[in-house]
Amino acid sequence: MPYANNNQLPENVKKVLPAHAQVIFREAFNSAYREYQDPDSRRQDASREEVALKVAWAAVKKKYAKGADEKWHPIK
Repeated sequence: MPYANNNQLPENVKKVLPAHAQVIFREAFNSAYREYQDPDSRRQDASREEVALKVAWAAVKKKYAKGADEKWHPIK
């Protein structure tokens, strides 16, 4: 389901991502959730939420990378 704010994000997302990365995740998730509502627009038998999660993480990885310290840092 779409998220109205960062407080509604899953705990595993809130726990590991900095605030700005959470915004990126939330916005990408919500956009993909709307875009892939039709099952025919999804690959294989992926659920709407599975697709939205993949899109959200891909969006985060365009701007952030996980460091050796296991924390996510902006890509420079």
